[in-house]
Amino acid sequence: MALDELLELSLVDDPCHVPLDPIHEAALAVTSELSLPKVLQKIVHLARDLASAEYSALGIPGPDGMLEQFLISGMTEAEIARMGRWPAGAGLLREVIERGAPLRLRDLRKHPKAVGFCKGHPHMTSFLGVPIIARGETVGVLYLTDKIGRAEFCEADERAIEMLAAYAAVAIQNAKLYQQVQRLAVLEERERIGMDLHDGIIQSIYAVGLTLEHGAMLMDEAPVQDPQARQIIQRAIDGLNQIIRDIRNYILDLRPQRMRPHDLVGSLRRVVQEFRANTLDDISLEVPPDVGKDLGEDISTAIFLITQEALANAAKHADASALNVRVDRLDRGHIILTVQDNGRGFNETSTEAVVGHGLSNMQLRANAVGGRLHVRSAPGEGTMITAILPISTP
Repeated sequence: MALDELLELSLVDDPCHVPLDPIHEAALAVTSELSLPKVLQKIVHLARDLASAEYSALGIPGPDGMLEQFLISGMTEAEIARMGRWPAGAGLLREVIERGAPLRLRDLRKHPKAVGFCKGHPHMTSFLGVPIIARGETVGVLYLTDKIGRAEFCEADERAIEMLAAYAAVAIQNAKLYQQVQRLAVLEERERIGMDLHDGIIQSIYAVGLTLEHGAMLMDEAPVQDPQARQIIQRAIDGLNQIIRDIRNYILDLRPQRMRPHDLVGSLRRVVQEFRANTLDDISLEVPPDVGKDLGEDISTAIFLITQEALANAAKHADASALNVRVDRLDRGHIILTVQDNGRGFNETSTEAVVGHGLSNMQLRANAVGGRLHVRSAPGEGTMITAILPISTP
């Protein structure tokens, strides 16, 4: 049955009427969550509350039609322990999956397919089973037993759980898509790291190895004080030091610091410490202790992320020995962030340089909260990035 039809039917007077407000609240609860385990657990608890059932369960069928996941609500730990095992999806549970439509019974034990109860299973009487269908496929089934205060579940209970199942189908699909996107992002990142390591660091180490072999051969063939051999070995040492710096840059990309809400100063200190530890560069932080007071969380997050990205760009491109991060408040309700280095700088008019330095990302972050970003740089003169943001989002 379509969701709008269910909404219309639920307005009809019914002695067993289920109010719409709890259904809407349930819909918001399940569709706002992206973690699949949390989505499933919310659904099973909400179903029990909506239908006033003693017990509820959510079964997720596998490719063979048997249940590969089974979540419950309403059982004590002692009852669960007595059961010993979860249902596999036979009997009535399988019946709801195969028919693809709700099944409501006054006494489930009188149904011919009421079989497969394990030892220690609680005594149950009234039953309501509703499939969760997404794009014509049953992605889950809600099972409810023992209507509280009545001998059986009524039509209004069935409609309410059907509505919840319709929302649940959307929530489950969203959560699964989110999982797939996360997995793809991880795979893409692994591929990028593999290419960077193979094409960059591994090749550099191989080249350093060849250089050392050459130096060793010269030392075998000439006096130990041969200056050429010493120069070759020194180049190899310099190469290894560069590789160490490259690896530290990769660590900066792979281990970004996280913003702690309502603690802008502490978050900035942590990201600066991480930068100093991984690059060995001299970096200073100038930030008043109360700069984050009354600052919107989205503005604090923007300041943190712009700082993090500016430092990562400096580590990869600037070849700087000193950096300064400064945050302060301006008049007229604005806050200013400045990240300055003494590195090699770049030509501001070069499109390739702007893209390569990630400036567009920082510009987007500033614009997203109603601010603006300025960049001042020139070859050999370092770079200064300035973000001017409002105290609160417009």
